[in-house]
Amino acid sequence: MKKVIQIPYAPKPIGPYSQAILIQNTLYISGQIPINPKNGHLVNNSIQESTHQVMKNILALLSEANMKIEHIVKCSIFLKNMETFSEVNKVYSEYFKELPPARETIEVSKLPLDVDIEISCIAIQH
Repeated sequence: MKKVIQIPYAPKPIGPYSQAILIQNTLYISGQIPINPKNGHLVNNSIQESTHQVMKNILALLSEANMKIEHIVKCSIFLKNMETFSEVNKVYSEYFKELPPARETIEVSKLPLDVDIEISCIAIQH
């Protein structure tokens, strides 16, 4: 059975989709952009700040599903500029210290609200 995960500590969807969907022990987290859920403002002063905000939003969704970051098995990172890859990677690695998930990083021409980064992921609770 499909369960919608909606929480106040992640940005509300800006389109017809759910923040996350839980099916049995698998959580599918929609692409998260750097919106501060407390005030609705974009966090876009730097790619580092944006990446931290995206990861905080992902952590909040995981928490609501009673999961931890260690349960993430796959991430997709979308960047507006691949030149920021090393900066994003440095922040990202702070969250995945051991056994990082599978991942791809893709440069795209545009993202929602013209942000510089979006991350989606899949988590499985064993």
